[in-house]
Amino acid sequence: MSETDTLLELSDINLIRSRHHLLKQVNMKVERGEILTIIGPNGAGKTTLLRVALGLMPQTTGRVHRLPGITLGYMPQRLHIDPTFPLTVKRFFSMAGKNLTTKVLPLLKEVGAVHVLDSPLQSLSGGELQRVLLARALIRDPDLLMLDEPVQGVDVHGQVELYQLITRLRNERGCAVLMVSHDLHLVMAATDRVICLNRHICCSGTPDIVTNDPAYLELFGPLMVQHLAVYTHNKGHRPIGQDG
Repeated sequence: MSETDTLLELSDINLIRSRHHLLKQVNMKVERGEILTIIGPNGAGKTTLLRVALGLMPQTTGRVHRLPGITLGYMPQRLHIDPTFPLTVKRFFSMAGKNLTTKVLPLLKEVGAVHVLDSPLQSLSGGELQRVLLARALIRDPDLLMLDEPVQGVDVHGQVELYQLITRLRNERGCAVLMVSHDLHLVMAATDRVICLNRHICCSGTPDIVTNDPAYLELFGPLMVQHLAVYTHNKGHRPIGQDG
């Protein structure tokens, strides 16, 4: 890989808050066009690492380098909306800037959510809301999509569809994806590389390498039987994101 293929690089990242080591000596690269997924247990620092990568949270020591001129798209883990506040999907997008309003319908069509344009955000199903948030993250045509738990609050069938959508977006747009997930049994079939995080990087590599790493097996233990069965099943079929 050349330097221009590396969109984001974190070097020796440490983050300490109130004497607690939230991240320890984390090194990570995101290359152009790849899907990289950060997995780990609750409290492992996954969202914290994503925020450091975005520049939303300063690291204590270490270096974050983003390719000059890179455009980032961010999908947060949660969107907190006052249930009494009348905010439609259309209005939500208008808050991104008036010069971007012409992109709203094409983006909603791209993610399969045109039908919710005039609906209040509070009335959307889990899957509809995640698609709207994904469309919003695409509004500036990012080189790198950064997604924090993009299938949160969605049933298993909806999760599969969202992972298929994310892969299709990567394939069609040529963007890279950095994704945080705890859905081990599905995400392994929808990613190129995996980082297993528990405040420090326990292991990393392709899904095949990581799922056989002793550090991964030790960290996730009881989940492994279900996870590996579904992952193997997915591998034996058409890869997620390829339409027939």
